[in-house]
Amino acid sequence: MTDALTDDALLALPKAELHLHIEGTLEPDLAFELAARNGVELPYADVDELAGQYDFDDLQSFLDLYYATMAVLLTREDFAELTRRYLRRAHAQGVRHVELFFDPQAHTARGVAFDDVVDGIGDALDEAEREHGMTGALILCFLRDAPVASAEGALTAGLARTDRIVGVGLDSAEVGYPPSLFEAVYARAREAGLHAVAHAGEEGPPAYVWEALDLLHAERIDHGIRSIEDPDLVARLAGERIPLTVCPLSNVRLQATPDLRDHPLLRLDAAGVPVTINSDDPAYFGGYAGSNFIAVRDALGLTADQARRFARTSIEASFASPERKDALLAELEAWRP
Repeated sequence: MTDALTDDALLALPKAELHLHIEGTLEPDLAFELAARNGVELPYADVDELAGQYDFDDLQSFLDLYYATMAVLLTREDFAELTRRYLRRAHAQGVRHVELFFDPQAHTARGVAFDDVVDGIGDALDEAEREHGMTGALILCFLRDAPVASAEGALTAGLARTDRIVGVGLDSAEVGYPPSLFEAVYARAREAGLHAVAHAGEEGPPAYVWEALDLLHAERIDHGIRSIEDPDLVARLAGERIPLTVCPLSNVRLQATPDLRDHPLLRLDAAGVPVTINSDDPAYFGGYAGSNFIAVRDALGLTADQARRFARTSIEASFASPERKDALLAELEAWRP
């Protein structure tokens, strides 16, 4: 551990966030505000009772709460306010560029218009660029535990909004829903010029990471921590420079790695795998991007060189323009721990 690498230094470290579910930034206080605004009754007495539910046994126990609280998100302004609050917190923790995930199927199934989701998030991104110089884009995620036909419909809607959407992803319950189910959907997305990322190797086995690479042609693997179990896979990730968007506090909260001191992040880094540090669903998992860096420092030890490398990888692995990447890398070069 490095005493000189302070909390303030890690919060100021310029970084991109590449694994962030906007619905997972719904803090309990905002959930109750939106519930009151929209006439939605939450099954909790108050903010404290809702916050007390944020203790999960596994991914599914989290998803049950995640989808229940999502019921308060109904209008374009709801999505704008949700995103606005995330961006303020993220900016205070050093995030300068974000490629955020959103789950349109979870909203359109409730009668929310696809464009209201996209435009609300986009409104807040535009504000953040004007006010803070932040940049961002959207990645449309398919719910892997929903019918593939539903993913096809979400993609059709998304292809009309490539002004905001830069890529597709795959999330929700992993075990039992291999990437291979979505091969045709991803082929269609790539043919339309969208980038491809996918959740794999969080609770699911390393074989899911292989499928995401070989069948979906994923450019980044979200989570991917179980890759450490397969030396051939680690060698491939390192050799082909395929980034993993790792979420340490999420992995602890969902019991993928119950003790952060056992997390494979630094072992993957030492093996040459490009890794980034992200927050996943920070309202539920106890910390935004900078807080995840701090937690890694405290549990695993983190040098300034490692922190800088993870931040650089996040910028280089982003889908930002070359000019934006150059600007962010210059800001990173000026960072002093």
